This record gives sequence, C-alpha cells and structure tokens, in this order.
Amino acid sequence: MSEFPFELDDFQKEACNFIDNGSSVVVCAPTGAGKTVIAQHAINNALAKGERIFYTTPLKALSNQKYYDFSEQYGHDNVGLLTGDTSINRNANVVVMTTEVFRNMLYGTNFGAVADNLKNVKYVILDEVHYMNDEQRGTVWEESIIYCPTNIQLVALSATVANADELTAWINSVHSKTELVNTDFRPVPLKFLYFDSSKPDRLLPLLTPSGQLNRKINPEKRVFGNNRKKQKSHVKDVVRNLHEQDMLPAIYFTFSRKKCDEQMEKCAELELITKSEQVQIRQFIDGYIAENPHLYNNRHIEYLLQGVASHHAGLLPAWKNLVEKLFQKGLIKVVFATETLAAGINMPARSTVISSTSKRTDSGHRMLTASEFLQMSGRAGRRGMDEVGYVTIVGTMFQSPEEVAELVLSGANPLESKFSPSYSMVLNLLQRFSLEEAKELILKSFGYFSYGNRLKPLLELKESYENEIKDRTFVCPYRRTDEDLREYDKIRNLYVQNRRTYKMICRQEKGKNRALSDDAVKFGKETKSQLMKMHNYQCDNCKLYKKHAKNIDVVSRLSTKIQKLDKDIEREQDIFWNKFLSHRAVLEEFGYLKDDYPTAIGIMTAQIRSENELFVAEIIKSNLLEDLTPAQLAAVICAITTEDLRIDIPYIPFSQTVRKTLNKIRDIRRKIEKIQGYHMIDTPCYINPYFSSLIELWVEGSEWENIAGQIDIGEGDIVRAFKRVVDILRQFTIIDSIPDSLVYTAREAIDKIQREPVDID
Repeated sequence: MSEFPFELDDFQKEACNFIDNGSSVVVCAPTGAGKTVIAQHAINNALAKGERIFYTTPLKALSNQKYYDFSEQYGHDNVGLLTGDTSINRNANVVVMTTEVFRNMLYGTNFGAVADNLKNVKYVILDEVHYMNDEQRGTVWEESIIYCPTNIQLVALSATVANADELTAWINSVHSKTELVNTDFRPVPLKFLYFDSSKPDRLLPLLTPSGQLNRKINPEKRVFGNNRKKQKSHVKDVVRNLHEQDMLPAIYFTFSRKKCDEQMEKCAELELITKSEQVQIRQFIDGYIAENPHLYNNRHIEYLLQGVASHHAGLLPAWKNLVEKLFQKGLIKVVFATETLAAGINMPARSTVISSTSKRTDSGHRMLTASEFLQMSGRAGRRGMDEVGYVTIVGTMFQSPEEVAELVLSGANPLESKFSPSYSMVLNLLQRFSLEEAKELILKSFGYFSYGNRLKPLLELKESYENEIKDRTFVCPYRRTDEDLREYDKIRNLYVQNRRTYKMICRQEKGKNRALSDDAVKFGKETKSQLMKMHNYQCDNCKLYKKHAKNIDVVSRLSTKIQKLDKDIEREQDIFWNKFLSHRAVLEEFGYLKDDYPTAIGIMTAQIRSENELFVAEIIKSNLLEDLTPAQLAAVICAITTEDLRIDIPYIPFSQTVRKTLNKIRDIRRKIEKIQGYHMIDTPCYINPYFSSLIELWVEGSEWENIAGQIDIGEGDIVRAFKRVVDILRQFTIIDSIPDSLVYTAREAIDKIQREPVDID
C-alpha cells in the first residue's frame, strides 16, 4: 500500500489486504474515518491491472462529486460518470454511478446485455451502503448485491451500524467470500458540548471525565401556548461562543428549511470573517456567477459576504454547489443545513451544532435515532487539520439533558431491510428466470436473511403467553377438569335463564288470576331438575370455583392471542414472497404477464423506473400522451411524478388539454387502485399538478424569474420536480415499444426543460 503518501490506519490496512487476497469486504467505520482510501486502493489495483471498477453512491450529487474528485486524481480519460440523466465516458476504467444505475445494468434493461455492461469489471464499490435503511432506496442495494456476478469483488462502505456482522454474513451467503472490517476508530476524536440558555456566555461539557452527565447543565423551561412563538432564539449566542473559542467553521444542523434561512440572517451581523476573506468571497462569487448568470440576483449573496450560508433542498443546485465550494475553502464559517447534508457530501468542519435532538414528524416530536445523531455529529473534525472535533447540542424544551447524554452514549442502530418487490422487479425476474428461480432470489434478500430480528419480538411475545398459560395450571381440590367446569357452567347458565323465564310466566299468570298451564307446570319441573343436576356438581359449593373459571377464561384469551400471533409469524416469514405474488397477480390481471412470462407490454414496463411502473405503462398504453405538445406532455408527466406535498400550494391554471388528459388518467388510477386494493398493494398512483402549470410555461419559453415567482416554494423544489419529469421523458426515448411520435415529443420536451438552472447539478 505504498501508493499513499501517508501511513494507513490499521483498519484501512486490514481492508486493503482482504481486497488484495480476492475477498469482498464490508468496511464499517465512523463518518470521516477514511473509508474512501480503501476504495482508492481498489481503484489503483484495477488501473494497474487494466481492469475496470464501478464506484456507486446513493445520490446523484455524491456521484458528481466523486466523478470530479477522481477525474482530478486519475485523469479525465480514465473516469466516467453514469447517473439518470448524465452519461460521460461510460466505458472508462473507473465509472462513477448511482447505485440505481448499477442495479439497472444487472437487469440488462436500458443499458444493454449484462455481460457487456460488466465486461472486465473486477470491483464494485458500494458507498454509503447503510442506505439500505432508506425506505425508498433500500431495495436497490439488496438487488445490486444479490444479482452482482460472484466473480466481482464487492467493497461495501458503511457508516457505523449495530449489525455489521449480520450484513457481512448475508453478503457472504448470497455473493462470495466476504470479510468484515469493523472499527469505532475516529482519527479526530469528538468532544461533546451543551448550550444551556441559562448560561449563554459559555458552552458546557456535556459529560464529566468519567462519562456521566454534567450536573451543571439545567433543563430548558417548558413554554406553552402563544409564548412558544415569542421564545427567544439562541443561535447567535451559540455561534458567538464557537467563534470566540476558535471552533469554526461549523455546520449548524436544523430540521427546518425556514429556520436555516432565519438563523443565517440572524448570524450575518456577527462579523465572523476578516476583510481579506470577504474580498476572496466576492472574487469567487463573481467568477462563479459569470458561469452561472441565473444566480446574479440571488438574495443570499449578501449573507455569503458575511461568512454564513444556508444549505437545504429548497435552494437551487448551483447555489448549494457554490456554498459547498466556499465552505471547503474555509471562507464560509457557518452553514445552516438540514440533516440531508450529513449524507456524504464533502464539507469537513471543525464543529457541528445540533439544534435539537428531537425532530417534528407527522405524529409529533420524536428523538433522533442513534444513527441519525452519529451521521450528523460525525461531520465534525477535519483530518490533518483539527486535533479535536466539537459537537454542540443546543438545549430545547423537547429534550432533557439526560436524554441527550443517553443519545450521545448510545451505539448505532442496526441496519434493517427495506426490501420490497415492485412491478418492474417481478417483470425483470420473470423475463430471465422461472417462478421457482425468482422465489430463490427473493428469499436471498437481506430482509429474509434477517427476518429473525423482525420475528424476535413476536416470538418473545408468544413465548411469554405460553409461559403464562403454564404458570396458570389450576389444580382442582376435587380433581375436576376444565371440561367438567365448562359442563357445569352450561347447566348453571341454562338453569339461571330458565328460572328467570319461569318466574316471569308465574307473575304474568298471577296478574291475570289464571292457573298455570300444563306446559308451564312441566317447564317449572324441568327447571327444578336442572337445579338438582347443578347441585350434583362439586363446583356448585367449591370456594375456588371463581378462581378456576377466571383461569379458564384467561387461558382461553391467551390461546386466541397465540393463534393470532402464529398467523402473524407465518405471514412475516413469507412477507417478501407474498408481496411478489401480489404484484404478479395484478400484472396478470392487466395482461402484462402470461404463463409467468412478460407479454410485449410487460417487457416494455420492465424497463420503466418510477414510483408505480404499472401506472406509467397504463398511461402510455392508453395513447393519451401521443397528441400532446412538448409543454403539455411535460405538464402531464409532472403531475404523475410529483408526490403528495404537506404544504398548501395555490392552484395555477394550466391548459385545457392537460386538464382533460389528467381527468382521463384519473380513470386509469381508479382502476389500478381498485385491483391493487384487492391484492393488498399500496403502491401510490400520483396525480399532483402542483408544478404542471410551471413546467408548461417553462417549456414554452418563460424566464426562470417568472416561473419561480409564481408560488411560494423553494426554487430547489421546482428544479427537483422538473428533473423527475426529465427522468421519465428520457426513459420514453430509450425503452422498447414507445410510439415514435411520443419519443420525438419527449426529446423535444427534454431539450426545452434542460436549460439553466434546471440542467445544473
């Protein structure tokens, strides 16, 4: 490993040795520990031997960053990039791509034959493999690992997770020999501080030298009602403390875009930078805006000149890129960011500030998970620059100091499978494999491998019920069985009911001054004989009768619960295969599968990548898109690719043709949702025309300022919605069996959408 101009850490050496010996490897280490060095060693190996290597990341922005880094390091001719909308030098020796593109290669759709795609590939780096935890993207990692040919060595790089050994054992079982390198080593140790608003002029150590909570920290006072809105923000106090104690630059994590911007504005007057630094910032901004003129009037420029910035998904990609570059140069002292910044972007900081260890969700406030906290706090401490990284937690009324200390001292959460079959997965597998072979592949998923963890609480609950039944074994003093008591109860209940009836008859007849009829007399004698029969049971006079009866009732209820748990356990064991079969049934009903092989429309649908491939395919099949103009097509696709938003957006009229088309698409959605509901599938069919009018105007040539001024939402959100449209339209141009007229319209729409600032990553 002499290719590096520095001594490698022990865990880096160990991982590199495993790679050299031909093993796949899982490297689990804290953020900032130096996992990329291991990937670089595999790249050096591949280049030295004339072999190829794929470097996959979960995010397009991260792929772009790695592409530029590797191009500088290994030369532009040696490095390529493949994302959903970019293809550069795809046959290079080092190809950076999103994990989803790699998965698509393994399916052989859109990218040609699998053998051609993977020709001469020796290594695949799976960066940020802990994204398997991601609800939307997690399945992609599992598919990539399952379908990857075993002659390719996998190098899986992960942040700290609790069950790295389980992940390694799974890859070892479904791929090839895999070794684990697991370390909690941090080259730059972290020091945890706490901001207590009752002591605004200093930051307190969170923990004592022995690892206990610092008792000098006071909990924040709870504020209710209207007073909460008037509550003072302490962001300036926190940043001022960091500045005075030489703890900048810092990433200040806040769970609200609006607060990111507000806090940036509040800290702009703190004079965090020198005049010389301000001149450098101005020069860099001028040069950057010359290349990106759409940023000329950005209202955040004045804040950059004060050394503070905001970074979140509501901002334009080019603007976020500017912020990242200035921060990397040390010219921005504080970036106020949402937690998405913690996902691998190269923005090393001396400090991180976590504004709260609880976050608001749809169901109220909840504490951060240990892994979320580790991901954010791990951004602190720059290797080779800082001896210590500082993590400051700001006190809030939603958390106690005890809860914060517990979170800081907690280990990482385990990696949980989010594997979930989709329509395209079913079609792709059945295009290449028999139903039985497909089942084998589904049962190779990490979700199935680790189902014991999901079953554990169910099995423990079942065991507790069974133990309670054992503990409730009742010993009758007369040696009567449960069945004897049940028989007694039947007679007793019948007697009580008949006695009540007989007394009522007697009262009625007496009120009418009539003698009892023969039937009534006979009924009375039968009731009396039931009483005598009841007295013959020893239960009738037993002092433990109630205890015995209650015991039977409790055992019966526990047995019912056990039966229900058995069904839940059985369903959980086969949950992935059952989901696969449900999707298969829907596809058969729509004519996309016949005899467990895709039909022509099924083969086309297998190549689609969207939230609901069946929905998109049915829209294409309906011919509703063929006579639309590029602007109208973009508007319709925008509606079906935009997820439900949690904010109110004013209605902006779009063309009548788009409105009529969407109304007809609603009929398609109703049909799909009805059949999906029958098969218990909840894959959404979106029709949300929030941005349809905007993209229609944009394709027709409107200026960006006009577009962005239409609604009160982040420009980054608009760009992201437009890029999703481009993604689907680009698929229209390359998948099989799309009508030529639709292909031409899609290409024209893409060309008109892809202009500044939408075309900038």
